[in-house]
Amino acid sequence: MHARGLRRKGLCGGWGWGRALWGKRVPAGADPELFESRLEKLNALKKQPVGYCKQVEFMKYMDEKAESSGTKTLKGGFTKHKTLDSVLNVEMVKDKTAEEIKQIWNQHFSSKDTIYAVIPAEKFDLIWKRAQKCPTFLCALPRKEGYEFFVGQWSGAELHFTSLINIQTQGEAAASQLILYHYPELQKEKGIVLMTAEMDSKFLNVSEAQCIASQVQLFYATDRSETFGLVETFNHRPNEFKYVSVIAELEQSGLGRELTAKLD
Repeated sequence: MHARGLRRKGLCGGWGWGRALWGKRVPAGADPELFESRLEKLNALKKQPVGYCKQVEFMKYMDEKAESSGTKTLKGGFTKHKTLDSVLNVEMVKDKTAEEIKQIWNQHFSSKDTIYAVIPAEKFDLIWKRAQKCPTFLCALPRKEGYEFFVGQWSGAELHFTSLINIQTQGEAAASQLILYHYPELQKEKGIVLMTAEMDSKFLNVSEAQCIASQVQLFYATDRSETFGLVETFNHRPNEFKYVSVIAELEQSGLGRELTAKLD
């Protein structure tokens, strides 16, 4: 998917995690060894089976709780079981071309404070294949005094994000702060996958969510083996993972420049 595929009120953006830091801001370019004590809980998570995530387990618990009470929303105001039919009249677009559906999708969300995208099928295939092997990753969000880290976890076609400090302090009660919903229903017939998102506005604004979401494309859809290698290392060789490498990739890509400019 190209960056221009993501829009907010007609502006290009990225695809889409949270807020809250590690006590203090992480200085840009800092030695990650300085923060070892604050990463102990994250390292403990890495000892669990690949694909396991207390965050997702908590969301499942909230799902069950919401279902038993008959509600349709989860903690943070997220929609339970957000299907494509709840967003788009699928029957009405069956005879439309991929380009026409893309225009309808973009027009629908152009006036909403959210992020969205129309992802080419082959691009999503690559992301999906890699997500099966590496379902968790870390993103960096520019802040005034450095960077804030967010952890992402795939759960089916949903991608849940929450801040690293939220996981460290809340444990299994660390609810999602951003969810990307991917809809592959039209992938085979139309060659596109639709995406939209919901976020907890107490922790993220749209620009921040765009920056985080763009890093999904940056790390999972890249042609550079070195870039996706960071995802593989994070999932399978966590002791070798260097947090500053994520920051370096982000800065090299230029994805965080708009946010950084606003902070200056």
